[in-house]
Amino acid sequence: MTTDEILFGVGLTFVLAVGSQVIAALIRVPALIVLLPAGFVAGALTDDIHPDRLLGAAFQPLVSMAVALILYDAGLGLDPRKLQGGMRRIVIRLIVLGVGLSWATVALLAVPLLGMSGDAAVVLGAILVVSGPTVVGPLLAFVRPKDRLQQILTWEGSLVDPIGGLLGAVIFAAVLDHGDTIGGQVVQFAISLGVGLAGAVVGTVLLWMLLGKLQLSDVLRNCGQLATVVAVAAACDMVRDDTGLIAAIIMGLVVVHLPGVARLERRPISETLVQLIIGLLFVSISSTVTPASLHHLVFPTLGLVAVLVLLTRPLAASLATLGSGLPGGERTFIAWMAPRGIVAAASATTFSEGLVSAGIKGASKILPATFLVIAATVALYGLTAVPVARRLGATAPEVDEHRDEKSR
Repeated sequence: MTTDEILFGVGLTFVLAVGSQVIAALIRVPALIVLLPAGFVAGALTDDIHPDRLLGAAFQPLVSMAVALILYDAGLGLDPRKLQGGMRRIVIRLIVLGVGLSWATVALLAVPLLGMSGDAAVVLGAILVVSGPTVVGPLLAFVRPKDRLQQILTWEGSLVDPIGGLLGAVIFAAVLDHGDTIGGQVVQFAISLGVGLAGAVVGTVLLWMLLGKLQLSDVLRNCGQLATVVAVAAACDMVRDDTGLIAAIIMGLVVVHLPGVARLERRPISETLVQLIIGLLFVSISSTVTPASLHHLVFPTLGLVAVLVLLTRPLAASLATLGSGLPGGERTFIAWMAPRGIVAAASATTFSEGLVSAGIKGASKILPATFLVIAATVALYGLTAVPVARRLGATAPEVDEHRDEKSR
């Protein structure tokens, strides 16, 4: 690429990333509903925006570091003290049941619906178990549900991302190495988890010294957080793929509760940088999906989405909230909130390329199918979440009162 082409591509990516969010705010819809088609259309009209051309081999590592920063920031906003008793059990059940049922659903249906091989279908299933704070957070900000629903869904979305990322990496490696047994895969998952935990310990100590011991300005504290999270996540990923996500979320969860570290009420990382990162990632990744790659995939993938939305998620939510004491409306709202997000997109871009190179049948369909699932779930939940929440009585009382006053 020439210098002018690179400058045009970078400039256009930033304009689309920020402009889409501005438009979404003006028309009062979740930003992802605008970001995904914006990136897709731009990618179809010009090659200059494609991240593989702009960044080459650096694109995938940069995506991993960006997602790590998003998860670290999400961890800073989670308070374990608010998640106790029944809510903690619901979150654990939602993650375990949601991951297991979603993985099984996609792995079983992708073969007949999408024409994939069993290996490609299993990897796609692992990719699509994740949700994440990049999609759940903005949707909940629009809905403003009751506090316990906010806590349950935020915790689920934040914790399932690193777990799903690790699961996808392990399954991807197992598919490429057909000789690996189930026991071996479990061991590999445990090793990856251990690497992430070790990185989190090191990173938390560094952050504790930075934020609790050193007398630094706010600017240097923020820069130090960024550098620490990126460095630790990068080191973990060098040892084992996607373990940096585990380290990042744990660092965010733990550091603000250490002695001498004041709770970060204002998080400049999320106020500006994370907002920008989300826009750049969704525009960049959606631009890699070509119209030709969606040929013959749209309707079969929408059928897969229908099963996930109408059967798999309600079943997981029903079992997870059984005996919890939550009202029926709130249980139903939990069942109606399972969008897919940036970790699924990032994993799909990485794993599909490796599987295609290995000659796995149907691997080329993984990225476009993932894109369609993300677009469909974000659009569906984004456009229906508010009216559904109101109908079910799941919104916070002050929200309903404010809306009633505006309607008078």
